[in-house]
Amino acid sequence: MKILLIGASGMVGSRVAAEALSRGHEVVGVTRGGRADDLPSHPRLTLAAADAGDAKALAGLAAGADAVVAALPPARDGSPATGPYLAVAGSIIDGTRQAEVKRLIWVGGAGSLEVGGGKRLFETEGFPEAYKAEALAQGEVLDVFRELTDLGWTYVSPAAEIAPGERTGEFRVGGDALLSDAEGRSRVSAEDFAVALVDTLEKGDHVRERITVAY
Repeated sequence: MKILLIGASGMVGSRVAAEALSRGHEVVGVTRGGRADDLPSHPRLTLAAADAGDAKALAGLAAGADAVVAALPPARDGSPATGPYLAVAGSIIDGTRQAEVKRLIWVGGAGSLEVGGGKRLFETEGFPEAYKAEALAQGEVLDVFRELTDLGWTYVSPAAEIAPGERTGEFRVGGDALLSDAEGRSRVSAEDFAVALVDTLEKGDHVRERITVAY
């Protein structure tokens, strides 16, 4: 499988690349500067520089790919999140269409996961104020995906806590509801999140669905 991976230098993106490469897939990793320092050179890895908001450039890079994976969060520099992030999502969707690639995986956030009582995680008391704008932006992108009928999209939300850790291969996959462990924590390592994402690509399941990954 040939995968165009947008955001290959990030915490999640670099681990998705490593996981896909370990399974024999070809990865074209896109970053703004064409570098991904956390990824060693590999014969099936090509790095390319492109702006995620440039649909034409993305379409050129996606030509011949089996899937596009977007693993880039909203800007965390204090600038407005929703408008610019929606525009980037629209460019990635358009670029995928132009390249005639039908499979698109989006790495989303946990903030829009349901926690009961008709509430989403970012609407609960104690949700960090610093992450609300990002959660809103990711939620709006999910709404956009839910209107798409011409792409085989999957929106993959992590647990509430995601960080570098161990690749165990043991995790749960859910739907729109936040998953928590026996201790009440919602967490997953970035490595296991990448395993679940590549599993979804290989199996071709969860098409036009949001899923979540947690222990």
